[in-house]
Amino acid sequence: MPSPPKPSRGKRSKLEQWLAEHRPARIGEPEWEEIRTHLAPVSTGYLRRLLRETGVELTPAVEGVRQEDFEALERTLLALVEEYERGAPPRKAALRRLVIEAKDHARWAARKPEKRDEKEEMKLWMLTWLENPPLFPQWVRLRRLTVPTLNRHA
Repeated sequence: MPSPPKPSRGKRSKLEQWLAEHRPARIGEPEWEEIRTHLAPVSTGYLRRLLRETGVELTPAVEGVRQEDFEALERTLLALVEEYERGAPPRKAALRRLVIEAKDHARWAARKPEKRDEKEEMKLWMLTWLENPPLFPQWVRLRRLTVPTLNRHA
């Protein structure tokens, strides 16, 4: 008689198990910490990617800075501006670290010739956010007006 299948032990499977047990409507930072502990060791980037794939709503700090296209980049940076404006200094510093990490990722991705122009532009957006988060919403509107290739549905 064959033995029953062994339960999957991968990170994705552990996350699915956690989600089935807890059934969160939204994943915020307390849930993020609990999931990180449950899946440890797990990299921040991989955990964000897994969580984004679940379809569960994520708070801006958990979702992070999305860079798959300019619409996602704009949406997530704008959401982080709102968080930043409401935050106390330690919270602001944490959000800045999140954007710095994303900028560093864009810098790394810009080494690929086929991605260079796009990632350099994304890096500029994040550097502008880091210089003055409250000014970013107006800056990005003007940037889209002055750089035609950035217009939605282009």
